[in-house]
Amino acid sequence: MTYRVLMEGTDTAVLAELGQRLARLRLDRNTTQAALADEAGVSLATLKRLEAGHSVQLTSWLRVLRALDLQGGLDALIPDPARSPMQQLRQVEGRRKRASSRPAASPEGWSWGDER
Repeated sequence: MTYRVLMEGTDTAVLAELGQRLARLRLDRNTTQAALADEAGVSLATLKRLEAGHSVQLTSWLRVLRALDLQGGLDALIPDPARSPMQQLRQVEGRRKRASSRPAASPEGWSWGDER
């Protein structure tokens, strides 16, 4: 049922579910709210708001996830978009493959100083 809440629920329902999960995870790790808030670098009030399912800044979530060593799951949240084969080919075709055999153009009036 909780998967369905995250996929189909309202913003309020999703925040409440995430807050409950955070609280359960913190308790499973036998960590107090104060200790987690301190480790994450957020206020105790912010952590309580997170666990209660209230809206907080995304940076607060990121700090708490990092403190719990859960930041690896963020990649699944918004995966890096795959490039199409045509985009990959265009990128490869646009790269330089070799140096030019032509000498670089000399600015007018410039010389090595040893010509006579």
